Amino acid sequence: MNDRVPDDLAGLATAEGLGEHRGTVLPKRQSPLMICNLFFMIVVGLFCFVLPGLWFVRMTMQTPNFSRKAAARRLLFFEHGLIETDRKGRPAAFRWDSMTVLQEITESYVNGVYIGTGYRYTLHKQDGTVRKVTNFYAEPERWGPYIQREIAGAQLPGMLRTLEEGGQFTFGDIALNRGGVATARRGAVTWPEIEDVRVDNGIFSLRRSGKWLSWSSKPVKDIPNFLLFLALLDHLRRSAAPFAQRTST
Repeated sequence: MNDRVPDDLAGLATAEGLGEHRGTVLPKRQSPLMICNLFFMIVVGLFCFVLPGLWFVRMTMQTPNFSRKAAARRLLFFEHGLIETDRKGRPAAFRWDSMTVLQEITESYVNGVYIGTGYRYTLHKQDGTVRKVTNFYAEPERWGPYIQREIAGAQLPGMLRTLEEGGQFTFGDIALNRGGVATARRGAVTWPEIEDVRVDNGIFSLRRSGKWLSWSSKPVKDIPNFLLFLALLDHLRRSAAPFAQRTST
């Protein structure tokens, strides 16, 4: 973590009302072993096939180890949001209470051997600004869940009040309200009919009572603000349970 905020980014944070600076994540530098591997691939590529060698040269020069522009990028966290700088040095600010994020976490294997995990968080702002934040930045396993938690903490209270007043929220093509859950493809079911909620291998699924197969399933990467979505769904299920018990007695 680096705690210094450049003056221009500090000004943007103030203008957006982001509050106190919590920390800064820097680009992830490649290890000496990885750099050696890249140089080896460059030599082999240029010796055997020119184009692959040039591709490895380009990829190596774009790493924070060799590119001043790449090394200058920042992911800054504040009390009420974050700022990310893109490849051209342009900053964009996002507030927890109004932003949307889509997460995609992919484990890669070669011949059954795990080789790494890719992280991509696509940030959306109400004015149409979009940023894709990846494991280009160090420690995505920490800052990724942190983004989801901060969004849920900022937006959940207001959403709960809206639901109590009879409102509804849509996450992708999944709609939630006090009565139940609905999708465009599967229709609607009430909360007492939902027997099981599961997330497995990046797939979110709902199982209906008395059914073996999932009533609905969807990739996590297609559900906006996934942690907030789960928190709302859990609240609605728990709220519906006492009501279902009262009406059955």
